[in-house]
Amino acid sequence: MTPESTAPDDQSQAKSHAWRRVVARYQKASTGRAIWQLVDTLGPYLALWYLMYLCLGISCWLVVPLAVLAGGFMVRTFIIFHDCGHGSFFKSRRANHWAGCITGVLTLTPYYQWRWEHAIHHSSSGDLDRRGTGDVWTLTVEEYLQASRWKKFSYRLARNPFVLFVLAPLILFLVINRMPNSKAPFRERMSAHWTNFAVLLIAVGLCRAFGWQAYLVIQLTVLMVAGSAGVWLFYVQHQFEGVYWERNESWDYATAALQGSSFYKLPKLLQWFTGNIGYHHIHHLSPRIPNYNLEKCHDAEPLFQVVKPVTLLGSLKSLTFRLWDEPRHRLVGFRHLKTARLERLLSRLHHR
Repeated sequence: MTPESTAPDDQSQAKSHAWRRVVARYQKASTGRAIWQLVDTLGPYLALWYLMYLCLGISCWLVVPLAVLAGGFMVRTFIIFHDCGHGSFFKSRRANHWAGCITGVLTLTPYYQWRWEHAIHHSSSGDLDRRGTGDVWTLTVEEYLQASRWKKFSYRLARNPFVLFVLAPLILFLVINRMPNSKAPFRERMSAHWTNFAVLLIAVGLCRAFGWQAYLVIQLTVLMVAGSAGVWLFYVQHQFEGVYWERNESWDYATAALQGSSFYKLPKLLQWFTGNIGYHHIHHLSPRIPNYNLEKCHDAEPLFQVVKPVTLLGSLKSLTFRLWDEPRHRLVGFRHLKTARLERLLSRLHHR
């Protein structure tokens, strides 16, 4: 979803036409590559499930490394689901919807409802006036200072790394994804019910085949690994040094994509498991580019070479970011609040 500017000048129009021409070359889906990606993702994922079941009879410790590996394949499955939601994975719209619904059940995520929410995220990412749907809860320094004690406590709790990357993924996939969004259209709300029914059927079948204890141990372990990795990826994609946030009147779609979404440069193995989603700046510029074309697009076009990458080690700095300092246009930690409170006090004294 690419919103048009209400009053673009000549320079911004030329810039818009330039990037649109660039990304158009890589928006073509390949049925062969899509099918093969389904095979090399879902095949090993299902095989690992059965292997973990066999290992439970020997030792629970054998399950742990297999669960980590299965979690990686679940992340890759979610990337396929994600591409289907953008209509980019297959050429066929119907094929995208079918693949999206199936991978949605495997990742415990209602396809049509998530697709609707994620479209809102793409159309508003980096816009300070349109926060709140499909993003990580982010307050400005001033908003935090003006918040009630309860809201401050809630925000600090939500931003705690253990809550954000361990508890929140479980709550998201096990609880929030089970509930229809009251603001969503009818089909989107119904997709939550359809997904719940399909997940229940599979769970009952696997419990009868494996036993409910084995099913819960395997499912929760894989979900914890995949959920934590997925939330971390999404966090780093929009919470990094130099990230772009602007008020609505100054917000620009292309700038928000290239500067408000990270180029997360991962080792090749992690890049494979995450379906090239580290090229998130390109993905936000054009969600119609399938994941298997993102790296090719980045390497071939000089437009993207100027984007500074975030490395695996460098991304750990994102853990220190908590608030958006609007006057300074940067993310800061809670320690910055002492300086902000002092500046606020001096400003009040100055205006008296």
